[in-house]
Amino acid sequence: MSIFNKLTAGAALALALAGPAVADTTLKLAGVVPVEHFGNDLLTQIKTDIEAADVGLNIMVFPAGQLGSGEELFEAASRGNVDLVHSVVYAHNDPVLEINSLPYLVSSWDEAEAVYLNSESAFNSIFASTLDGLGLKLLANAPEGFVGVVAEAIPENATTTGDKGMNIRVWSSQVIKATVEAIGFNATTMNWGEVFPAIQSGTVDGAICCTAQLAYTAFATSDVGKAFVPYNAVVENTTYYASLDTWNDLNAEQQAAVQAAFDKAAQDYAAWGRENEGAYLTKLEERGYQVIPVSDAERAAIADTVRADVWPQIAEIVGQDVIDALMADQ
Repeated sequence: MSIFNKLTAGAALALALAGPAVADTTLKLAGVVPVEHFGNDLLTQIKTDIEAADVGLNIMVFPAGQLGSGEELFEAASRGNVDLVHSVVYAHNDPVLEINSLPYLVSSWDEAEAVYLNSESAFNSIFASTLDGLGLKLLANAPEGFVGVVAEAIPENATTTGDKGMNIRVWSSQVIKATVEAIGFNATTMNWGEVFPAIQSGTVDGAICCTAQLAYTAFATSDVGKAFVPYNAVVENTTYYASLDTWNDLNAEQQAAVQAAFDKAAQDYAAWGRENEGAYLTKLEERGYQVIPVSDAERAAIADTVRADVWPQIAEIVGQDVIDALMADQ
């Protein structure tokens, strides 16, 4: 055999022993917040961080509801059709997830970060266990801020629990429906994708849905709505989660890289929300919105009424043991 043939045969044998080259795995990361929202910058950051870890993962980002609404992405991820998701998690698949709508669970950013960002908090332990039973892996919860009401006009008795003379949209949650009714609104349940046409057509007079930032980017910049009332009834807690099938297919190194990227994003999400909440109230006013001031005393009175009316209902839905665990963690 010639030297050339020997070298060729040797190279072929080496390639055969090494086996076929393993291609990188591509994961789909889907989000739902509007294009202008800071959450989309973090989707890009997550992609960059995971790919920079060089663990054989590529990320395709589908922002702003390109792959469906939050409800649709939840189902798609549980079936393994979407790998990674950033969205609000609703309770239509398991009533325990109503803890995500627990009104006046926290009253400050410090408390919110202790509950939502600490992976070992009772809240996150309950949340993770529940998602696991639905075929999903909790990666991180990311508090964006405190939720208020967007409306087409200033509600009656806006800063008390009196009748508001308004019917507003609520998301798929018996708890949040009971909360807005305790505050004084009538409530209609509908998906996020239905909110804009419903307000524009007069089907509803507004929606509980939004931090000041989301009210600005989703509603004010689209000239939908005219008033914002910062009741701060619940934390706008968006969730990063994965298809459990996808997660289980990753090796330990890949799981560590993915988890680190989402932990960082959740911390950055909360820090940005804390820093910018007040600025977006100003932006709403500059856009022509009427921002209705609610004093600490007025908000405390509303909170007392809501807790008295709604928390016993929540215990019936999620179980008293869940409520006790959340309260013991305060």
